[in-house]
Amino acid sequence: MKSRICTWIAGIILFAALATPALLGAQEPSTIQASQSVRYTITDLGTLGGSFSLAYGINDNGQIDGSSTLPGDNVVHSFLYNHGAMTDLGTLGGANSESFANLNNAIQVAGAAETSVTDPNNENFCSFGTNLICLGFVWQNGIMTPLSTLGGNNGQAAAINNRGQVAGYSETAIADPNCPVPQVLQFRPTLWTAGQARALPLYPGDTEGAAFWINNQGETVGASGSCAPYDPRYALPLQPRHALLWRKSSVQPIDLGNLGGKINNAGFAINDMEQVVGASDLPGDMYQHAFFWHNGHMTDLGTLPGDVVSAAVAINNKGQVTGVSIDASGQNLRAFLWQNGVMVDLNTLIPANSPLYLLHGFGINSQGQIVGFALQTSTGEIHGFLATPISAVGNLASVSPTAEGEVGATSKFALPENARKQLQQQRGFSRLGVRLMGLQ
Repeated sequence: MKSRICTWIAGIILFAALATPALLGAQEPSTIQASQSVRYTITDLGTLGGSFSLAYGINDNGQIDGSSTLPGDNVVHSFLYNHGAMTDLGTLGGANSESFANLNNAIQVAGAAETSVTDPNNENFCSFGTNLICLGFVWQNGIMTPLSTLGGNNGQAAAINNRGQVAGYSETAIADPNCPVPQVLQFRPTLWTAGQARALPLYPGDTEGAAFWINNQGETVGASGSCAPYDPRYALPLQPRHALLWRKSSVQPIDLGNLGGKINNAGFAINDMEQVVGASDLPGDMYQHAFFWHNGHMTDLGTLPGDVVSAAVAINNKGQVTGVSIDASGQNLRAFLWQNGVMVDLNTLIPANSPLYLLHGFGINSQGQIVGFALQTSTGEIHGFLATPISAVGNLASVSPTAEGEVGATSKFALPENARKQLQQQRGFSRLGVRLMGLQ
């Protein structure tokens, strides 16, 4: 079994060949003026012994979770990174686990892990390639606790808030005859409170869905649509049609709208100001762009110059957003920071001699620290990174690009062949296909 990273990275080439503000930096992109940006120091988080790692969530205390391969790159485990040390979180009895979910300030880590039990439907729901049942989990203080499902065999946890509520998706006991092989059972967006699973309602007419984030007020975002062939961008056999917000007080979810496309619309993160980011197809459903939604209005965040696809996957309470921007070849990925109405290549805000080229930003905390994954340029390995802001350096719109010949805004960095092969070998790594949209 190869781990699952490239399943969701595989979506890039497929689609690249896409109110009143509460705080400064959280304002609508059409009205805010660019203000100060910061420079960042970069930390290579390393791995659990393999050659691949990905950092996904960072809490307000700087603790980080993510996933890494073990020696040999045949097994992937969730990790917690704390004060320079990476801890292996183990599994639920199977070989693999992953944390494509944010952790909270109590250092509770959410994710999905294999059990030792064979799935009677051989669905391979978590895409580890072993046909073992996998379940969502919450890890704390050395103990990984499985989460119940909605009556089916499998589930995954996608986010946990500071109250310990978990959002994700899980199977019911009802078969959906419209699901293509190998999927058999329905799966629904799920909210776990005190360990008890509750299905969130779908958009009327939809049959399947998933929740991808939950804020500290218990508001959840995700998508619903129809069962479809497995989509590496979403790590689910789902064709999402409606980006959704579930408020605590709502009987039905709120449709966030779209950027003109009919499919591939999903909300990926929500902050405590009820500001949502995600990705949506443009008219014609050929490309996806990152969006920012607030007070009923969805705004296209566009891409970095020269790119065609983007996705916004995390937002903090200051309205700072991170994600990925991709060119038409699908081989040039750049992590971005969006704030004050401006999208900036993160590689222009780090030291010019950095040993890492930042490919994707997955998480951002209240201090503006960003985590994701990057290319280690000397080896071609993919490692999780931490970007920590150090000082204000002037206006975002006037940040100077790095000098010609250096990695930065004006010199896109195509992944070398060994890095591409490494990602392709990780095929089967799931969950954040929803966040990444591609690369094969």
